[in-house]
Amino acid sequence: MRYALGRRMARWFGKRPLRMRNTRPIISFTFDDFPTSAYTGTEALFRQAGVHATFYTSIGLLGKTAPTGEIASRELFREVLSSPHEVGCHTFDHLGAFETPFGAYRASVERNLRELRSFDPLAKFDTHSYPISFPRTRTKRYVGNRFQACRAGGQIYNQGALDLAYLQSFFIERSRSNPTAIREQIERSVQANGWLIFSTHDVDDNPTVYGCTPALFESILEWSLASGALILPVRDALSACGIAAQSSLSE
Repeated sequence: MRYALGRRMARWFGKRPLRMRNTRPIISFTFDDFPTSAYTGTEALFRQAGVHATFYTSIGLLGKTAPTGEIASRELFREVLSSPHEVGCHTFDHLGAFETPFGAYRASVERNLRELRSFDPLAKFDTHSYPISFPRTRTKRYVGNRFQACRAGGQIYNQGALDLAYLQSFFIERSRSNPTAIREQIERSVQANGWLIFSTHDVDDNPTVYGCTPALFESILEWSLASGALILPVRDALSACGIAAQSSLSE
């Protein structure tokens, strides 16, 4: 009961509404936790297509093994940080957004930002994704005002009006046994001139329950490219929606 109420409150309260002004449909690819395979399993595909993605990173996990597989090394993180891909904030400790008290969550966000500066004093996280679950209302208000936008789940595309503190996304792994549903989601989003944000974790021939195979990911990228949608990291998609950049906590 508490969990169900919390989910509804996360959607209802702490909103930062904004009308989308994109002239073309948009698709973004995002990876949570930043498993090594999220990069090694997709980089050749992205490079060939000339598009880029968003990697939400918990710096405290770098070099470790998590339920989503081997997490990127500090060296790989530096490589992606200096690339056209976007690196986003996923809290330092990978804390569940609903399960974690506000003070602990805020401290983990701030630590992630401090640690980012140890890699590059000028680097910044423009966007945030909520780890594991939807956020508490107070958490949502806090990060929603600290980042240009925050990404959640929802298994639906964004259309018409955005809640910048709660962007909807579609987790690939939840439909990996039904690729047709994924393709149909692309088609519906494009027809609605929407913004479809794909989310997943590892991309491996033997994925965890939180990821998908390179073959499936390649198909999804091909469908996305063929759809005529713009393929953009989250921060660039925000600009395409007519959202002016704003200062974030990392500055």
